[in-house]
Amino acid sequence: MMIRFGVIGTNWITDSFIDAAIKTGKYQLTAVYSRQVEKAQEFAEKYGVTLCFDSLDEMAASEELDAVYVASPNSFHGPQAKLFIEHGKHVIGEKPLASNITEVETLVSLAQEKGVVLFEAMKTVYTPNFQLIRETLPKLGKLRKVYLSYCQLSSRYGKYLNGENPNTFNPVFSNGSLMDIGIYPLSAAIGLFGEPNSFTAQGVLLDSGVDAHGTLVLHYSQFDVVISHSKVSDGLIPSELQGEQATMLVNSISECRSVTLHRSDEPPVELTREQEDNAMYYEAVEFARLVEQQTVMHPGLTRSCIVSAIITQARDIIGVRFPADSEARV
Repeated sequence: MMIRFGVIGTNWITDSFIDAAIKTGKYQLTAVYSRQVEKAQEFAEKYGVTLCFDSLDEMAASEELDAVYVASPNSFHGPQAKLFIEHGKHVIGEKPLASNITEVETLVSLAQEKGVVLFEAMKTVYTPNFQLIRETLPKLGKLRKVYLSYCQLSSRYGKYLNGENPNTFNPVFSNGSLMDIGIYPLSAAIGLFGEPNSFTAQGVLLDSGVDAHGTLVLHYSQFDVVISHSKVSDGLIPSELQGEQATMLVNSISECRSVTLHRSDEPPVELTREQEDNAMYYEAVEFARLVEQQTVMHPGLTRSCIVSAIITQARDIIGVRFPADSEARV
């Protein structure tokens, strides 16, 4: 089965997904959307695609695509996914799946009703090394402490400091450190350990109203998961999972690039599995599998709902409000 898909968004991340999707051998790019049709045509030309849209309604109604990849600004993810689901199209939406838990739950319900696959493009949890982390957990013994860190200085922060208003620091577009960066280690934690018993949240806000950086602490019965995230500083330390018998180090938690096991008085053991350079390959494989098997309800949706609920509540705690939170849009 070849999945005919269209893309919403003409940025670098769209290029990355197209590259990953085509590499699986399971996808055919058939359509491109941009608010300016000339921009869509320019982007589509790279892939030999002729079907271009500047109307989402027309694209959603097209019989030339089975699925859509949504890579627009965060605030548009929910409404655009809803439109395509209503037209019976499968949807792979860039993280975050939507602006808040209300939107996410509405999308999940609608996808079940329409019998289509809804999928959050959270590359982390589909990589071979993430699966390795899960398989290695028993070797740590009783888990005691988990530290997951993802801090990445935004390339747009300089523009923000210069008085400009880039989308990445604008609450109108449902952005901020939790939504853009913290979602990676949080999704990893939920993917490994499930829903926590409770959590605490802290964040530092910029004048624009979005969080610059912050910390989440997920409380489980025998251990805590401390999550550090930032859009205004670069982090260089690995993530760490500590057990009574061993400790596991993970470099680059967003893509799980390397995994090392450490035991007391023993040399470290390199466990890393070989991965594709483009980690989006694995999410593309999984989405294709779900579409082929018509698996409408899948574990990824449960994880996405838990993650969205935590982020929505954490934003409320630290005072980050989006226009989407008060709009009945989905």
